[in-house]
Amino acid sequence: MVVLSRRIPSANWKPVGVDALEANALKVVRAIDNYSVIAGPGAGKTELLAQRAAYLLQTGAAPAPSRILAISFKRDAATNLANRVRQRCHRNQADRFDSMTFDAFAKGLIDRFGQALPKIWRPRPDYEIMFPGDRQFSDFLSRQIGSPPASVGTSADIQAISVNTFERHHLVGSPLPLDGWLHPTPAQWAADRFWQMSLHQGKKSVLSFPMIGRLAELLLRVNPMATTALRLTYSHLFMDEFQDTTQIQYDLVHTIFLGTNTVITAVGDNKQQIMRWAMAMDDPFTAYDEDFEATRIPLYNNYRSSPELVRIQHILAQALDARSVAPVSKTLGTIDGDSCAIWNFLTPEIEAKKLAAFVVAEMRTHALSPRDFVLLVRQKASEYAAVLKPAFIAAGIPLRNESGMVGSITLQDLLTETASELIIMFLRLAMTNRAGRHWSECLRTLATIRGISVDDEVSQARLTQELDAYALKLKSAHPNSPKSKEASRSIVNDILDFIDRNMLIAIHHAYGQGDWLEKVLDSAAEHLLASSARGPGWSLALDTYEGNHSIPLMTIHKSKGLEYHSVIFVGLDDGAWWSFSNDQIEATAGFFVAFTRAKQRVIFTYCPQRGTRTKIATLYQLLKNSGVKSLTIA
Repeated sequence: MVVLSRRIPSANWKPVGVDALEANALKVVRAIDNYSVIAGPGAGKTELLAQRAAYLLQTGAAPAPSRILAISFKRDAATNLANRVRQRCHRNQADRFDSMTFDAFAKGLIDRFGQALPKIWRPRPDYEIMFPGDRQFSDFLSRQIGSPPASVGTSADIQAISVNTFERHHLVGSPLPLDGWLHPTPAQWAADRFWQMSLHQGKKSVLSFPMIGRLAELLLRVNPMATTALRLTYSHLFMDEFQDTTQIQYDLVHTIFLGTNTVITAVGDNKQQIMRWAMAMDDPFTAYDEDFEATRIPLYNNYRSSPELVRIQHILAQALDARSVAPVSKTLGTIDGDSCAIWNFLTPEIEAKKLAAFVVAEMRTHALSPRDFVLLVRQKASEYAAVLKPAFIAAGIPLRNESGMVGSITLQDLLTETASELIIMFLRLAMTNRAGRHWSECLRTLATIRGISVDDEVSQARLTQELDAYALKLKSAHPNSPKSKEASRSIVNDILDFIDRNMLIAIHHAYGQGDWLEKVLDSAAEHLLASSARGPGWSLALDTYEGNHSIPLMTIHKSKGLEYHSVIFVGLDDGAWWSFSNDQIEATAGFFVAFTRAKQRVIFTYCPQRGTRTKIATLYQLLKNSGVKSLTIA
């Protein structure tokens, strides 16, 4: 799609790349005020934001040199949105669209301005990222913290602090006080001890992303020049998957943009809130609507799921929100038989064999690929994969656990890392005979990284020659896919050297601190080697790297934002949903998220060897109320 860069009068602008938008979506696209958009599954949340970006950039409603900031909860959501904007806008327009995660946004602020923080809150420039859990907090509170001063309390007071709530309520529960806690409670004293040890003890500071978020908010409170610069830079702010916003992230946005001219659009679905375990706010929409005087507006259409699945989804949605309005399916049903069913199996082995046979038959009947299916599990994906994988391989379909680790990164996260995407992009260019699409992507990306304007014809011509020469050189140097980790890492290093690591780091700040870039590159090399195991051919190796011919297996949380023709949820039992009674609302939301990934069919499986289904009887009752059949598969 070629999109001209000339300014379009607002009255003449039309949605780009789609036939039309529903009335409420179009209202938000053209809005000049703050909005909160409640958009259910398949409503086109990403498309809405992409169209809004196109409208603002193409009509001049976001006039140059102002920029648009889009912040999302997940990396893949941020990447997907950026890609859609690039597809709909001329490059010199799309280059003014910054799409990143909340964590990356906060980290970029600390990396650039962190040394302006007060001394007690100032991390060392070469700080490292940590991912503490309950075990580390328990060890800290029981062994590392020491005894509090008498003015604070006793060791018994410290021991009484709940490990489960220490991080959420005390360590990062509220904005940091500029000069520290002056008259701390035992919990505040403990939090301060953790902060000071993390910041100032040892050779390097070590910080979690929630801690970075709190430091970024403090930074902008004490550095009005940085805050003013952000307000002047961004005329518009998009917040995607807003239901997953944490108090830390909300406070950061509040500090920067409250009372400014920046127009904010928050999009999400309160029925898909499954991240409260990761400190998501209970109701961020209400806080946002009140603080920013935003108008709430719903979207009604569902462009993903068939009418029958949408009907069932609405029954599930009402269990989460009795006021939920029935969506309108804009997709035709394409399958015969039940759109949703519960399949009961005697053993996991029978289950695996029957599911593999079912996928093979469906692929043949409906001309589908393995990537049109997904196997979802609640947790412990590797344990399910151990039983399922042999059956799928025997049926001729590789099964891949995308929640599994490659080095220190999950496979799914690796595939959305910018460095990993660049490596595959340049390998596709060099190793594909007809690489027109890959050539265009590489040229555009390389020009962006090196800061070459689309209007600089001389530099563009020089870059074109350089890219052509490098593609030939790369193919000549590595005619076959790697057979050793050393060879794989050599290819990865070769591509990164050509791109220019320092320039890559300059525009992707997350790679500039600690050893994160090194971890990504090492994982990419490891995965590239594993993907080359079936032979020396590059086409197969690159397809395997991206999983083009394998059926994915992942957890519900990893499936958020994705969609598939058919969803097979393996293990609807008490064992997988052991925490259901602790938070039925979030667990039901997870169930809803799993169901709504499907376009045409959903299958739930149950096997008594894995556990009973007494504790989650509520979920089975919801399916029964929806008319879903339960079948025994022998």
